[in-house]
Amino acid sequence: MIGCMSSIAESVTVDLLETDPYPVYARLRAQEPVAWVPAVNLWLVTRAADVETVATRPDLFSAKVSASPLDRSFGGPTILTMDGAEHLDVRRSLDRTYRPRVVASYVDALVTPIAQRVLDDLLGRTDRRAELVSEFFEPVSVASLGAVLGVGHLPAAVLQDWFHGLAMGATNFEDDPVKQRVSDETAARIDAELRPLMTRLQADPDSSTIAAMLTSGCPAGTHRSVEQVMPSLKVILLGGMQEPGHGAASCLAGLLAEPEQLGWVRADPVRWDDAVHEGLRWVAPIGTQTRETTRDVELAGTTVPKGATVAAVVASACRDETLFDAPDRFDVRRRRAPHAAFGFGPHFCAGHAFVRGQERIALRLLSGAMPGLRLDADHEVTFRGWEFRAPTALHVRW
Repeated sequence: MIGCMSSIAESVTVDLLETDPYPVYARLRAQEPVAWVPAVNLWLVTRAADVETVATRPDLFSAKVSASPLDRSFGGPTILTMDGAEHLDVRRSLDRTYRPRVVASYVDALVTPIAQRVLDDLLGRTDRRAELVSEFFEPVSVASLGAVLGVGHLPAAVLQDWFHGLAMGATNFEDDPVKQRVSDETAARIDAELRPLMTRLQADPDSSTIAAMLTSGCPAGTHRSVEQVMPSLKVILLGGMQEPGHGAASCLAGLLAEPEQLGWVRADPVRWDDAVHEGLRWVAPIGTQTRETTRDVELAGTTVPKGATVAAVVASACRDETLFDAPDRFDVRRRRAPHAAFGFGPHFCAGHAFVRGQERIALRLLSGAMPGLRLDADHEVTFRGWEFRAPTALHVRW
C-alpha cells in the first residue's frame, strides 16, 4: 500500500497540517480514511470508529512504538508508550491526584487563587488590552499543574519554556534536527532541576504527584527510580500544560467569534461545562494517539503492514460528520455527546477531570471580570498546529 499512495496523502505537507489540518482530515475521511502520509512518516487514521479501534486494540495496535519521538526525546518509555501491567502501574500512581472525585475535592480551591492573581495583573492595565494565550491561559495552566505536581516553587515562565521545548521533540515525526536539539536541551534542563527534588521525595514523600509517581503502590521502604518516572513526568509536564491552557484559549476564541453564544453561557454558570466540552471537541488540543501494528492489519479496506507507525487522529474523530452535525462549527448549544479529545481506551487522558475543571474556572473568572470582553480588531486570530493545536495568540479588549 505504501507504494500506492493516494494523491491526497502525497500532497500533504507538514506546513499544510500545521496551518489547518481539518480540510485534510475531511478529505481523508471521505476518500482515504487509512492513508500513509510520507511528510510525517505516519499512517493517518481519521474516521472516528477506526480511531477508536486503533486506540482500544493493543493486540493489533501497540502503544510501544519503535520510532516514537516521545521515547527518543523524553528518555522513554513513557506512560503513552507502554501497554499492559507496566502502563497500569504508572496510571495507578496518578490516581491519588487525578481521579475525578479527587479532583472535584480540590480543583476550585487550587486553581481559583492562581487564576485570580494572574487576572488581577491584567485588570490593572489602563489600556484594557491583553494577549490571553501567553499572559493568562498558559500562566494559569502551568502554575496550576506545577502546584499539583510539586514544582509550584518554579516560576511560570520556566514551566512555559519547558512546555514549548518538550513539544518540539514530542511532535518531531519528521526527524527535524533543529526541533530535536531544542527538545534535548530542554530535557536536560528539566533533568538538572528535578532530579535532586525527586531523589529527596523518594526518601521523604509528600502529597505531590511526583511523590506519588515515585512511591505509590511500592512496598514499604522501596520506590521507583528517577529513570523510571522521569519520562512519564515529562509527558505530564507537556500534556498537563497543553490541554487546559490551550484548550481554554481555543474555547474562548470560539465564544468571542460568536458573541451571542458567549452571552448564552454567561447567563448560567452551569453552561461553562458545556462550553469547555464543545471547545475541546472543536479544537482538540492534542491531535493524535500513536500506535505500532503488531501484525498486518486490515482497517477500512486498507492493509497496514506489521511494524507500521499509526496515528489515530483524535482531532479528526472529533469532527467526524457521522457523529456531529456541521462539525466545523463551534456551537455551545450542540447536543452534548462523547468526543475523542481525550483519546480512547487504556490511554484515555488520566488528567481529563483536572483539565475540564481548570478550563471552567479560568474561563468563568476571566469572563466575569471583563465586561465587554471582545476580540481586538487590530489582531487576527490564527490557529497553528496539528499534533498540538491552539491560537498562536488571542488579543482582546474589554
